Amino acid sequence: MYIVFEGIDGAGKSTQILQTKEWLEENGYEVETMVEPTDSPIGKLIRKTLQRKDATSDGIQKTLGLLFAADRMLIMDELTDDKKIILSDRSFISSLAYQQPAEWIYEINKYAKKPDLVVLLDLDVKKSVLRSNQEDEFENEEFLTEVRSNYLEIVKDFNYKIIDAGNGVNKVSSDIKKAIAPYVGLCADCIL
Repeated sequence: MYIVFEGIDGAGKSTQILQTKEWLEENGYEVETMVEPTDSPIGKLIRKTLQRKDATSDGIQKTLGLLFAADRMLIMDELTDDKKIILSDRSFISSLAYQQPAEWIYEINKYAKKPDLVVLLDLDVKKSVLRSNQEDEFENEEFLTEVRSNYLEIVKDFNYKIIDAGNGVNKVSSDIKKAIAPYVGLCADCIL
């Protein structure tokens, strides 16, 4: 199963992926985690580009869309193992939320694996900005308001669960487990 965690910066994706991985492994599943961008040379170029002062400009966003699509293709082979549950911190859905136009992003990602489940960690933009390290140009309220709106629309095209990421870490973790449990054959009502 390929489960993708999505959401604006500061939503807690990394923290929740680790907790979800632990929980699934405790229940006997083999779990692998991944993050986009990867640590490949393309992923490193993405991280460097994200720190540019003009990172939110149209041209840079299109460049990032292409770089993310190329970086993503490097991990596609890892997503074919049917014996593991893959938990991913972002996917091509992030590109759809952050870069435009959507039709073009879909086209350059047409070979990207579609997630079996999208867990959208929804967070108020003001909280996101407070939680972020503000190293990247796009970590501002105006840009993130648009991205959050995009996410809430985009996930409707997928099998998804929206989790309120503004709650405490343990409550968010519990909500995620309840959302994922039926997909992996576990009892959702048994989770505290």
